[in-house]
Amino acid sequence: MVRTQIYLTEEEKDGLEAVAKSTDKKQSEIIREAVDRFLDLTKGNRRKAILDEAAGMWKNREDLPDFKAARRSWDRG
Repeated sequence: MVRTQIYLTEEEKDGLEAVAKSTDKKQSEIIREAVDRFLDLTKGNRRKAILDEAAGMWKNREDLPDFKAARRSWDRG
C-alpha cells in the first residue's frame, strides 16, 4: 500500500468517523472501499477515454506496409 494524505471538510470528517464507529471499521478502510467503488463506477469512462485517445494513431504513418494489398494477396478468391 501507498500512504497518502487527503483534506476533508469537517462534515466529511464527522461523517467518516460516524460510519467507522457504526461499522467497527477503520477510517482508512472505509476510504479505500469508497475509492474502489468510485473506480469501478468510472472504469468504463476511463476505458473509453483511452480508446478515444488511441483512435487513429496510425492514420498518417508512412512506414507501415500496404495492408489492402497484403489482404488482397491473402484472399482465396
